[in-house]
Amino acid sequence: MQVGVIGAGVMGTGVAQNLVQTNHEVILIDTTTAILDQARSTIRQALRLQRMLEPKSDQPGIDDLLGRITFTTELAALSTVDFVIENAPEKWPIKEAIYREIDLICSAHCVFAANTSAISITRIASQTKRPAQVLGIHFMNPVPMKPVAEVIRGFHTSEETLGIAKKLLGAMGKEGIVVNDMPGFVSNRVLMLTINEAIYLVQDQVAPPEDIDKIFKSCFGHKMGPLETADLIGLDTILYSIDVLYESYNDSKYRPCPLLKKMVDAGLHGRKNGRGFY
Repeated sequence: MQVGVIGAGVMGTGVAQNLVQTNHEVILIDTTTAILDQARSTIRQALRLQRMLEPKSDQPGIDDLLGRITFTTELAALSTVDFVIENAPEKWPIKEAIYREIDLICSAHCVFAANTSAISITRIASQTKRPAQVLGIHFMNPVPMKPVAEVIRGFHTSEETLGIAKKLLGAMGKEGIVVNDMPGFVSNRVLMLTINEAIYLVQDQVAPPEDIDKIFKSCFGHKMGPLETADLIGLDTILYSIDVLYESYNDSKYRPCPLLKKMVDAGLHGRKNGRGFY
């Protein structure tokens, strides 16, 4: 299957890597060649590291795997793909414009999957003339290492579309767990509250980040604490997601912590730029 991947950030590069490692052809799209060059370098480095940790004699060469990816800034390149996975930032105007454009470009059978953590799949589907072929797939980071993805059924999503998505995920070595379309779905509706409250603990000087995370890892068996997870996801992405939840539910429990907003304004985005809680 040929898969279009829109967005070459942390999630998009992880999705592209996972796809080529499972024998798919990928068209990876972003707005500039500089971003795409960085994505190529990131995928090469990730493949090299994985090769060192899991050496297998029958693996294709790194250059062969990268050769399965077409790097381009043109959405028009999606005209031949069977499936699109969109990983644009969690900002409605950006997603709205993308779906209106690709709906005109892509073939009639093509399925659209939004890799979003909070935005309504039904709302996204309303920007297309194929709402039955639109769903959400919420991949977890790092994508190649996670065995499960949330599959979100929009109001119009057909069973056939769900079946196509679950088959693709199965080919990628993942199980798709189907949930219904409410902002935040399952994982982020709980996770974002946890992370936001952990940031309030730092702001209120209840405990430093290291001790907050240690309690979650030592007492509850979590592999990462909430603030380590925030740095991994990206503090800017966390803020976008919480803002969407706050707007969607009009519930004060989703009010973003002022410290989070201050850190994002200061350019502390976590691992993606080397500055966050750690």
